[in-house]
Amino acid sequence: MDFGVFLPVSGRAASRGGLTHAARKAEELGFTAVWAADRIVIPWRIETTYNYNWSGQFFVPPEAAFLEPLTVLAFLAGATERIRLGVSVLVGPYRDPVYWSKVVASIDQLSEGRFVLGFGVGWMPEEFAALGRAEHFAPRGRVADEQLAIFRTLTRDEHASHDGEFFAFDDVAFQPKGFRGPGSIPVWVGGEARPSQRRAGRAGDAWFPYFPRVTPDELARRYAYVLETAEAAGRDPHDVALHCCLSVEVTPEPVEQEPDLLRGSPEQVVERLAAFAEVGVQHCALQFLVGRYPERVEQMERFAAQARADGLLG
Repeated sequence: MDFGVFLPVSGRAASRGGLTHAARKAEELGFTAVWAADRIVIPWRIETTYNYNWSGQFFVPPEAAFLEPLTVLAFLAGATERIRLGVSVLVGPYRDPVYWSKVVASIDQLSEGRFVLGFGVGWMPEEFAALGRAEHFAPRGRVADEQLAIFRTLTRDEHASHDGEFFAFDDVAFQPKGFRGPGSIPVWVGGEARPSQRRAGRAGDAWFPYFPRVTPDELARRYAYVLETAEAAGRDPHDVALHCCLSVEVTPEPVEQEPDLLRGSPEQVVERLAAFAEVGVQHCALQFLVGRYPERVEQMERFAAQARADGLLG
C-alpha cells in the first residue's frame, strides 16, 4: 500500500508558496500522491449534513479562500517532478463534461501522465443551486454516469460523438487524450453508497470512497459489492482496485483505540493502516485533521517516519 495526502487548498496555506511547499514536502516524505478537494462556492448557510469528517459539519468557513482544484493541480504539475496529482473528488455534475475533460487531459499532458481523476456526484444541493445546476441535483447519479461515458469517449475515440439524456455532440476531435495514450488517465470513482459502488464497478479503474470512520472489515465487505457489480457488467473484477480516503489524527501519546477511527500515536496509526493493506487497499489518501498547516506538516512527518520504519512507506 502507498499513501497520499490532501493539499491545503483552503485557508492561509492555500497560496503559491504554501501549495508548493506542501506538494514538495509530500514528495520528500515518500507520499506517492497529493489530493485536492473540490469546492467552487461555499453557501453562507448550509443545512445539509456533511459526511466527511468526525463532526458532521462542513468545516471551511465561507469567508476562507478555497481554491479550484484543477487549477491547483495544473499549477503543481510544473512545481513537482514525481508525485501523482489527484482530485478527490471532482464533482462532475458541477461542470460541462467536455470542458472538464479537456482540462483534465491538459493537466495529464503537462504533468507527463501523473494525473488521477477522482470522480464523484456531489452532496450539497445548496452548491448545485448556486452554480445554476439545481435541476441536476436529483438526477446527479445519471448525470455522473453520462459524464463518465463522455470522458471515456473523448479520451479514446478519434471521432467522438455522444447523444444522451443530458448532453450531446457529434463528430468532434479531442486532443490530447492522455500523456500515455488514449484511455490512459485513471478514473477512481468516489462515493460510499450503493449507486457509487455500482458506478465504480461498471466504469471505474478503482473504487475510491472517503470514510471518516470505518473498519478494514467493513471496507472490504463494501468492496466485495463493487467486485460483484464489475463481474455482472462483464468486467474482470481484478480491473477495479480498492483505494480509499481516511481521516487521521496523529497524537503525541498513545490513546484508547476505537475500532473504526484512525487516531493515535504514530505507532498506533501505522498498525491500523497495516490492517487496511491486509484487506486489499492499494492506495490510502490521508486527510490529517488539524486546523493549522504547520501542525499538519508535523503530523505528516511523524507519521512518515514511523511508516518508513515499519516498511509501509518508501
